[in-house]
Amino acid sequence: MKRFQNSSIHAALVTALAATAMTVSGCFSDSTEGTGELSVAVTDAPVEDATAVVVQFNGLRIHSAAGETRDFDFDEPRHIDLLALEGDASEQLLEDEEVTAGDYQWIEVKVQARQGQHDSWIEFEDGTEHSLYVPSGAESGLRLVSGFTVPVNGSADFTIDFDLRKSVHNPGASGLDYKLRPALRMVNNVEVGTLAGSVSSEWAADEECAGAVYVYDGHDADTGSLGSDDSPLTSASVSMNEDGDFTYEVGFLLAGEYTAAFTCEADEDDPEEASDIEFLQSANTEIEVDETTQLDFGPDS
Repeated sequence: MKRFQNSSIHAALVTALAATAMTVSGCFSDSTEGTGELSVAVTDAPVEDATAVVVQFNGLRIHSAAGETRDFDFDEPRHIDLLALEGDASEQLLEDEEVTAGDYQWIEVKVQARQGQHDSWIEFEDGTEHSLYVPSGAESGLRLVSGFTVPVNGSADFTIDFDLRKSVHNPGASGLDYKLRPALRMVNNVEVGTLAGSVSSEWAADEECAGAVYVYDGHDADTGSLGSDDSPLTSASVSMNEDGDFTYEVGFLLAGEYTAAFTCEADEDDPEEASDIEFLQSANTEIEVDETTQLDFGPDS
């Protein structure tokens, strides 16, 4: 099994830069069909053993069903520590931007992650840092093709889940850059809720337990590892809060039915291949819009 680094995580996080102004360009003509407002934020499903995962964002690009493309380029690159965006936390990339109303085929997140450069990077507890790079190129457009609609005189508000547990790949040798192969999903913020709960200290307090809760689509779903055919939709790390309780939170889940499963072997889960990790408990759950569903794990749950 591959591991990222030492298992403990210290509190130092790289602070995301303040929001910057944007230069807007593209080939959109005046529309007789009206306009709407578009907002896009980014969040994270965390990775084990890192203290910071900082990614450089240069802007966004959208493409309409009519074949028109529009770019939103930041005046200055934004370096965002995705590990600071767990649970229902997010960082705004685009806010209330006026766009042509209608259907859109895709949205692209402009990320700069070059091999051997320090534009995007991962940091560990001992202070060591490694460059993150996207194998497809120095400046990559991370495209989501699920499509979306901006209503006339209305607003569309989305969050992109940047799943680091699936995205960051250990090079397997000391001193090499880490690969960033982003696993993204985009959700409509008016259709989501949150899953949260606690994990028994009998399990989570064990120093060898790298606790995480994996979430799968549908009730009674097959629970597999990251690299398996039954990969989770998303996940959340388990951590001790200020009261000494072990808790987790999974934000931005579309309303519907899910299976959630707890494992102590998240640090042994390799996203590049099927891993034989053990789930101590799984349970069906249901998410409702704007609600937090409570689901606890433990021998007596």
